[in-house]
Amino acid sequence: MEHDSSTRIVQDLTVLISTSDPGARLPSTRALVARYGASPVTVQKALRELTRRGLIESRPGTGTFVRITRTARPADYGWQTAALRTPMAAAIDVSATMRTVSNDHIALHAGYPDRELLPERLVRSALTRAARSDAAFARPPVSGLPELQAWFASELADATPSGLTPPAASDVTVLPGSQSGLSSVFRALVGPRQPVLLESPTYWGAISAAAQAGADVVPVPSGRQGPDPRDVARAFDETGARAFYAQPNFANPTGAQWSREAAGEILEIVRARSAFLIEDDWAHDFGIDTDATPLAAQDAHGHVVYLRSLTKSVSPSIRVAGIIARGPARERIRNDRAAESMYVSGVLQRAALDVVTQPGWGTHLRHLRHSLRARRDLLVSSLREHASDAHVDGIPRGGLNLWVRLPDGVDLRRLVRDCEADGLIIASGDEWYPAEPEGPRIRLNYSGPNPAAFADAARILGARLSE
Repeated sequence: MEHDSSTRIVQDLTVLISTSDPGARLPSTRALVARYGASPVTVQKALRELTRRGLIESRPGTGTFVRITRTARPADYGWQTAALRTPMAAAIDVSATMRTVSNDHIALHAGYPDRELLPERLVRSALTRAARSDAAFARPPVSGLPELQAWFASELADATPSGLTPPAASDVTVLPGSQSGLSSVFRALVGPRQPVLLESPTYWGAISAAAQAGADVVPVPSGRQGPDPRDVARAFDETGARAFYAQPNFANPTGAQWSREAAGEILEIVRARSAFLIEDDWAHDFGIDTDATPLAAQDAHGHVVYLRSLTKSVSPSIRVAGIIARGPARERIRNDRAAESMYVSGVLQRAALDVVTQPGWGTHLRHLRHSLRARRDLLVSSLREHASDAHVDGIPRGGLNLWVRLPDGVDLRRLVRDCEADGLIIASGDEWYPAEPEGPRIRLNYSGPNPAAFADAARILGARLSE
């Protein structure tokens, strides 16, 4: 009966609303109760249904009114064309690796590890403790919490050979993620219209950050073993560049790790030209068959500016990284950071420090190594069995990705689109080139969700490549 009464009230009021002007006030609840001989609960139920349909709106303390329908008019933003003028740098779209896709897709495109590969228990406990600490209310120093600075410095100092001066805690600046650090480095050490060398292919975020800083990007070819030192020397000499951005360990996207000999040669080339090597050690915690060996540990004179991120290995929500730079370069970078964001959340810094100093952190990294090896090998074997036209030039010894070469002539855009239509999301390799790619490539992330679907993913890719 109550339901029937509510329906009857809705139908009757709908007719009333259709003949009323927008903004007209409806009778009060008390008046409606008397009018329909229903309980206040039944009347309120009817009014909620009319609100859900968008026919009325309630204004607290005033009453209920017929909803005013607002006609959307196109806005005119033409004035901004003249106000903004020509952009300093060409616009670069957000990478496809940042897309969020539904669970019914096989996702091999993303750049972050799956949740099951993260130290969830450590992170939850650390955030709880940080929220209860003074860090939740105090402003941290611009350069970062002293204890976290000391941790970043000591980690690199442990890899520094005897006879070389290790970095000090005061050389560390804590960042809200390494991407913001790259932006600061390119602004502070390179600047607009100045050349900067980048490996090709390389991390898309570095290409974007350099472009946004207005720098003149100069690609240096890099393959399975990293760049040829002779190409690096030639690029420095031809351009007069004073900075080289590189990933000596488990490079994104190629997975390359420089040999000790090549690393020494490139560092000597940088020193001889009074230049900087911007070392991005993003995959420090993702060694599989070997460990990361920071090139910064071999430098005592400030030529290497070292970026060390915790975001991917701890949690995407704890965007904390450290940058180690010495001398005037440190001050320029720190000043840029202060102007950009003043300081990094003390709660996030405290939580990150808590995680990496827990005994369970080392245990987690050992388990992570085994998990990444199993996932990597499963994806490689699946490609070899079901997608023979997708060639993995070399098995990466660390990192999160496979860099896959495709047959010449493959329409990469069509391949990505067709695979998505079949439920497989892959990343086009074009994003990782600062200039024209040498051929069609895709990057596949083996640390994402649902490794049990790797075989299905390979079948989809193989079928599309064979068309």
